[in-house]
Amino acid sequence: MSAREAILRAALRVIGEQGVAGLTNRRIVAEAGVSLGSLTYHFPSQTELLRQAMLLFAEEETKKLTELAETQRTDGISVEQAALAVEQVLAGMTFTTDDIAPLELYLQAGRDPGLRDATQRCFAAYDELATTILAALGVPEPRQLAGPVVALIAGLQLRRLATGEAPSASTALTMLIHGSGG
Repeated sequence: MSAREAILRAALRVIGEQGVAGLTNRRIVAEAGVSLGSLTYHFPSQTELLRQAMLLFAEEETKKLTELAETQRTDGISVEQAALAVEQVLAGMTFTTDDIAPLELYLQAGRDPGLRDATQRCFAAYDELATTILAALGVPEPRQLAGPVVALIAGLQLRRLATGEAPSASTALTMLIHGSGG
């Protein structure tokens, strides 16, 4: 792993543990095992570090979700079966610091417009994946429904993280999709 990648991964771990406000150069270099000079060489500003960390997450998340979609894709699957598969995936998720870091970065993008392009790329990847799956299910106008589906899933994850429980994802997704005419 290069020093640059070690710094990005360390930044994500620190953000997941301490939040963006807890992200200090000292914590990053200690976590990454690099020198302060290496940190400032690769990332001259904290905004650039946060942006690149978000892009790394988005790239890896897109790859993971695309692979997941391919394993779930079968001919003749119903909306209900697809919604149940999503619920099973969500139920199996554990909220580690790696899972919390992107949520912190999404919030930070609300405060720092310099991060928005990276978070927009991430959500575009989620929307594209949702569009692909909805189209495979035969849902009319899948591109229009993708954003609400992604928002519903993200909201359910946030609710589960904050409260420890969430309503049924399969029921909510099925109602949303069928309500759209699918």
